[in-house]
Amino acid sequence: MKRKLYIVPITFKEACAYVNRHHRHLRAPLGSILCVAVATDDNIIRGVAIIGRPISRILADGWTAEVSRVATDGTKNACSALYGAAWRAVRALGYNQIVTYTLPSESGTSLRAAGWVCVGKSKGYSWARKGRPRVDVNPGQVKLRWERLV
Repeated sequence: MKRKLYIVPITFKEACAYVNRHHRHLRAPLGSILCVAVATDDNIIRGVAIIGRPISRILADGWTAEVSRVATDGTKNACSALYGAAWRAVRALGYNQIVTYTLPSESGTSLRAAGWVCVGKSKGYSWARKGRPRVDVNPGQVKLRWERLV
């Protein structure tokens, strides 16, 4: 039986717990602007999206938001529903652009289905510097940048 998906509210704390249980390779981020979830008609959360300010200083212009995490339990179309809901939510808050990043090994089908466009590659850099050593939790690697504009 095919179940209908619904966008539902979720707290940051609940979204982080979901990400930490279900995301393939990342832990939950430290902050957010907003979070959305997708549930089936049996009221079971099937996925979450956490949206925050852009990590890139160049994109941190006050008009751009970034989907920092999307995690699902594998329910069909859940990712596309979350990316679409994220865009509608930030647009309603007055943002005019939203971005996210995927690994080159990820197809991007859900993003394309939600109207996002791949705009190029982004280098993965370490946050560590000579005067500010840091332990990198995630390896720096090339990522693909996706965006939606007004």
